[in-house]
Amino acid sequence: MILPERIERSILLIRGHKVILDSDLSELYGVTTKRLNEQVKRNLARFPEDFMFQLIESETQFLRSQIATSKTGRGGRRYLPYAFTEQGVAMLSSVLGSERAVQVNIEIMRAFVRLRRILASHADLARKLEALEKKYDAQFKVVFDAIRQLMAPSEPQPSKRRIGFVVEEPYVPYKSSKGNKKQKRQ
Repeated sequence: MILPERIERSILLIRGHKVILDSDLSELYGVTTKRLNEQVKRNLARFPEDFMFQLIESETQFLRSQIATSKTGRGGRRYLPYAFTEQGVAMLSSVLGSERAVQVNIEIMRAFVRLRRILASHADLARKLEALEKKYDAQFKVVFDAIRQLMAPSEPQPSKRRIGFVVEEPYVPYKSSKGNKKQKRQ
């Protein structure tokens, strides 16, 4: 059984699109990422750029900084991941063709609909706040600014703090062993 919360956590906002990465989709479908991407490449005509796109290195680095551990046991991916939009995910059910793929797609589509509803209610709340702000005088401006700041989506910043420890040793020049051998021979 696929948990809706698991799907919702997999939906990311990249390049202004709500997408799910190929590794997350393969996990949901119960197939390897390699198998999923093979099926996509065999049916590439079904996946135009607005259905699927490959991330660039800087986007991948940012995602890696947000996720503490790698999902693969071999130390990471050997290629840049693909991101699938809602339409691309819908197309995947026809490409994969299994019963599980159909059930997972139904749950993913429901998750995208829930996300759209949440965003729509957020927009309604913003409009109501603006109407209240116009209605009341400047004494509440600070309150409205604080509420608007809390409503603004924030992108988490990657931690710049290094993990581990640093051992600082004084520099000690070492003599070459070749120089010592020459002195002994003479």
